[in-house]
Amino acid sequence: MNYEVVNLEEQMVVGLTARTKNSNPDMGMVIGSLWNSFYQDGIYASIPNKKDDKALGIYSDYESDANGAYNVIVACAVNKASNIPQNTIVKTIPAGKYAKFIVHGHMQQAVAEFWQELWMMNLDRTFICDFEEYQDANIENATVHIYIGIL
Repeated sequence: MNYEVVNLEEQMVVGLTARTKNSNPDMGMVIGSLWNSFYQDGIYASIPNKKDDKALGIYSDYESDANGAYNVIVACAVNKASNIPQNTIVKTIPAGKYAKFIVHGHMQQAVAEFWQELWMMNLDRTFICDFEEYQDANIENATVHIYIGIL
């Protein structure tokens, strides 16, 4: 898989969170329910001060590596975190060096396939924060930028 190395500034986000791990049989359900709540319960629409209309899937607070538990956050970037909806959290995506991948295709399938391939790569990851940035809401032909924290 091809990627570009980028240096990003920190970014504040507001969203919903849960903790899971890749080996949990309900991992997909946990992440899917966050996305459902984010949109269907009106969380996304009620977050003030959005930087743009892109949704983010964030993976942080890793217990160890891809085999340990981590936090999943479904969020959007904000200019400031004030008057945030109930049950949401504020998180900062840390500044740093990231491998930026661009994924195209069916939103869920293409992203799932990306992670399967990434886990096979010998990439020098930080396991501090990784995130997906959804460029549009086109489920069948999505463009997703995926940032993996690297050393």
